[in-house]
Amino acid sequence: MIKRLLFSGWLAFLFSAASVSAQQTLLHCGTLIDGRQNAPLSQMTVVVSGNKIVRVDKGYTAPGSGDRVVDLKNKTVMPGLMDMHVHLESETSKDGTLKRFTLNPPDVAFESTRYARNTLMAGFTTVRDLGGSGVNISLRNAINRGMVVGPRVFTCGKSIATTGGHADPTNGYRKDMQGDPGPAEGVINSAEEGRKAVRQRYKEGSDLIKITATGGVLSLAKDGSGPQFTEEEIKAIVDMAKDYGFKVAAHAHGAEGMKRAIRAGVTSIEHGTYLDDEAIALFKKYGTFYVPTILAGRTVADSAKIPGYYAAIVTPKALAVGPLIQNTFARAYKGGVKIAFGTDSGVSVHGRNALEFEFMTEGGMPPMAAIQSATLVAAELVGMKEQLGSVEAGKLADLVATDENPLQNIKTLRNVTFVMKDGVVYKGGGLGE
Repeated sequence: MIKRLLFSGWLAFLFSAASVSAQQTLLHCGTLIDGRQNAPLSQMTVVVSGNKIVRVDKGYTAPGSGDRVVDLKNKTVMPGLMDMHVHLESETSKDGTLKRFTLNPPDVAFESTRYARNTLMAGFTTVRDLGGSGVNISLRNAINRGMVVGPRVFTCGKSIATTGGHADPTNGYRKDMQGDPGPAEGVINSAEEGRKAVRQRYKEGSDLIKITATGGVLSLAKDGSGPQFTEEEIKAIVDMAKDYGFKVAAHAHGAEGMKRAIRAGVTSIEHGTYLDDEAIALFKKYGTFYVPTILAGRTVADSAKIPGYYAAIVTPKALAVGPLIQNTFARAYKGGVKIAFGTDSGVSVHGRNALEFEFMTEGGMPPMAAIQSATLVAAELVGMKEQLGSVEAGKLADLVATDENPLQNIKTLRNVTFVMKDGVVYKGGGLGE
């Protein structure tokens, strides 16, 4: 008798567990932009089980026993948005230079959790973090463990620079504090040191490599556009990165540094301010992605007009470079360059990433192409096109929704009202905020 009761209880547990595992979430979508088709779909149901999309049905599918329904019939649903250039460790502020000397790594870490949450709540479910102190690796790990709310993060950890280059962490320091940082700190001066820096990033747990192929705007150094690596050095980094399964992103403003990086085989160019016809041809020849970061250009140009916002050495660079990027983007788009969405958020305020869509459409890109740059194209850039970037069976359940149709009003992307990442609802839908 006792055995029968135990067996019956075990069966009941099994059936209960099976019922829970079979539970599905049905998203009833008034309008669906699936990321692949050039026209939106009407009255669709996205069926989610666990962290995967299992079906996309025409019409509003009736729920089965135990299924949950999210009513998005008056909204436009699309794949989770992806920003290919952010810095989650920091955010623009007038005391940004001072913070380099006053914040400890734990302070940076706690602030980064707020920036990560703001990014996810803005509808960006996946990002590439392109440079920090290494706290960004810990942030990624904390998000993956469910300890922190944030987007899916692919991070380079510490960017790789040359001595005095854009990502040399001791730029602007007093002489006795500068020292001589090397590959461990992300500073190299030869092909061999470049290889060692890649191996160090692998050891630390980075997902990709980022180099600063030219000078930059916000570094405490005079040059904002000249090349800062030899082509041999970049090629050594790229070849070693391939051995370790890394893609390479290259910060580049000046045309010569950009061309060296493309010829050496980098995966993407970030910013690209002084792009010329030869560089456009190289982009197309090598299939290199371009990540424009128009929002960063607009932000630094505006902030530089505020007395004392940036250090004196930064202000003229911000005023010169910042206003140019939107026109560069327009030229690249018209030239047929492959463009992935990126904002350089951190240089701007986290959570306002969607402003980039407006600047892209102002530059001549149609709204659907702009959305695809942040979904399907971005998924290809991070090597996740089989898992992310479109609403299809078998892909990860990253979905967002807006109150209006962004194809008719791109500004509605500033206010994403529903966010699901990895099958979990973080905002809207009556299932969580």
